[in-house]
Amino acid sequence: MKSYEKLLLENKAWAAEQIVTDPEFFKRLQDQQAPEFLWIGCSDSRVPPNQITNTQPGEMFIHRNIANLVVNTDLNLLSVLQYAVEVLKVKHIIVCGHYGCGGVKAAMGNKSFGIIDNWLKEIKDIIRMNKEELDEIKDENQQFDRMVEISVKEQVLSLAKTTIIQNAWKTGHLPHLHGWVYGLKDGLIKPVCELAADSEIDPIYKFDNL
Repeated sequence: MKSYEKLLLENKAWAAEQIVTDPEFFKRLQDQQAPEFLWIGCSDSRVPPNQITNTQPGEMFIHRNIANLVVNTDLNLLSVLQYAVEVLKVKHIIVCGHYGCGGVKAAMGNKSFGIIDNWLKEIKDIIRMNKEELDEIKDENQQFDRMVEISVKEQVLSLAKTTIIQNAWKTGHLPHLHGWVYGLKDGLIKPVCELAADSEIDPIYKFDNL
């Protein structure tokens, strides 16, 4: 049996099991989508959002990219964000990185990996801005872990800078913003930052006409 054929068989088994345990499962999913959370996570195959949070299909709207970045020119991310905030009206947005992130590790070095170098430049900028703190950490593993946390915090701040979030906050809508880091070693999620709805950010990023 070819490897991809196994996926199809597993799908059939999963669907059959769902119907046995909950006959209305697929009908509920078909009728509506009303998730409370938007999850912005890493594409890493070891960090499946539903599994590590023990959530069911329909509970989270999900966007994933390499190193869970919030880039203000990424139309894919911005489209997901706008739909989640303005249409689905999610209450919480979670940016979840993970320790051992290959994207962050690559950005901390000087080896070229091809076109992805352009994407990882966003992380290199964060490294440059936090060089003093990082240089004080002599243990490489601890420095790596700290950089993962710093990057997540910056992505949460990048969310707050978007007109999508600012407009939602100004009109009295949620969401709250959260920065989390998942541990591959123990499977636990560590909250590292939070911005409640309508939090103050640097005035230079605020738009008076929204």
